[in-house]
Amino acid sequence: MKILDRYILVTFLKTFFPLFIIIMFILILQTIWLFISELAGKDLDLPIILEFLVLAMPRLIPMVLPLTILLTSIMIFGNFAENYEFAAMKSSGISLQRAMRTLTVFIIFVGIGAFFFSNIVIPASEKKFINLRKNIVKVKPARAITPNQFNELGDINIKVAEKHGDNDEFLKDVIIHKKGKRTGNFTVIKAIEGELRGNVDSDLISLILKDGNYYDELQPKSPKQRKKLPLAKAHFEQYTINIDLSEMNKVDLKNQQYSKGPKMLDVAELRVEIDSLSQEYNNDRATMEKRIEVRNGISELTRDLIVTETKKDSIQDYLDYFTNKEKSQIFKLAYSNVDGVRRGFQSTIVGMSNKKRFLNKYEMTLHNKYALGVACILLFFVGAPLGAIIRKGGVGLPIVIGVLLFLTYHFIGIFSKNSAEEGGIPPFLGAWLSTFIIFPLSIFLTHRATKDRGLANMDFIIQPIKEFFIKRFSKLK
Repeated sequence: MKILDRYILVTFLKTFFPLFIIIMFILILQTIWLFISELAGKDLDLPIILEFLVLAMPRLIPMVLPLTILLTSIMIFGNFAENYEFAAMKSSGISLQRAMRTLTVFIIFVGIGAFFFSNIVIPASEKKFINLRKNIVKVKPARAITPNQFNELGDINIKVAEKHGDNDEFLKDVIIHKKGKRTGNFTVIKAIEGELRGNVDSDLISLILKDGNYYDELQPKSPKQRKKLPLAKAHFEQYTINIDLSEMNKVDLKNQQYSKGPKMLDVAELRVEIDSLSQEYNNDRATMEKRIEVRNGISELTRDLIVTETKKDSIQDYLDYFTNKEKSQIFKLAYSNVDGVRRGFQSTIVGMSNKKRFLNKYEMTLHNKYALGVACILLFFVGAPLGAIIRKGGVGLPIVIGVLLFLTYHFIGIFSKNSAEEGGIPPFLGAWLSTFIIFPLSIFLTHRATKDRGLANMDFIIQPIKEFFIKRFSKLK
């Protein structure tokens, strides 16, 4: 490796790694903010929280890596142009493509590594991350009662307006939905005050309610009595509920129960899953068409039909053979059949649309693994010539331009993803649309930087206007 190539590569890496760490740190803070409700109040150990954050890092790589490459390339090549290092290279016969050669090879390897990372590391970490989230949600310590929202404790759902005291043991405006054999909230307990008593390390706590009412909705066996909506009500000065938390404190945070999400699979597994989902979707569609055909009776009507005349009779001609009562029965039967077909069709369409959306997610996840590596390469060919054109390094203007470009790229990807999930565009296009858009931009910027031209040539607009005013003033003189 020549001295110049080594210098450019080392300069790029010195900016790349610190910038990567900073962006990752910012997005980790955003992750903490998004999942703070799942972590707060669960009495989790520090190793569990650190494991949660470590498992969340790989899922951020598809955003952090392209942004880091874009910003680093803009900053480094902007510094080269601002400090006249490019001018010295060109005076020595070194073109922009020659200066980018070593970094181009490096970025190609980064793109290949990004594909393998998204195919191996991200599915494994995503599987552990999702399972850890599901297991953390089940953890409900004795004092984990968040005000102004229902919290599940044992066989009750409790909501309080306020907590106070040294250990938040005193509660105000308590509402409890007690679980039972019947499905629904048939037993409701309301109290003005409440108090939690018990050992913090114990699995059994006592909830003492004061000055409240006990409501129980009865369900008699007689339908006539049910229409009266009978209700049992009792007032109490003090009511005690013992809550056993032993089962909830036995949650295994290492349990791996979920393993079938689209982000948890590699390329080979995604292809198998897509084939099975496509076959299932096609089978359901054929079954739906056959069911509708059998329900409307068209196949039975036309099975033994032999056309002997070319004359076309109207429906009224056939109805004349029946009495008014028979006509009414025919119309009712026809309406019933059509309504049944319509309802069945609507319910089937809803189920098939959900399956189609699920299939689209799997297909987009497969294409996103390939699109990540290509995007890293293309964003380098956007950032490097752009930095050479603007001739400005540092963390000011290059950061602003790079963030705006990446946000545009990212938002296009989000909109295309949402459209592809709903079936508006093919999943392939939904995964590759943002990459397809930056591809011509990378060619345009590289061409402009190679020819040592500005970002945009406005001479074809400014020159005619300038000539017009020159001729105009010369005539006036």
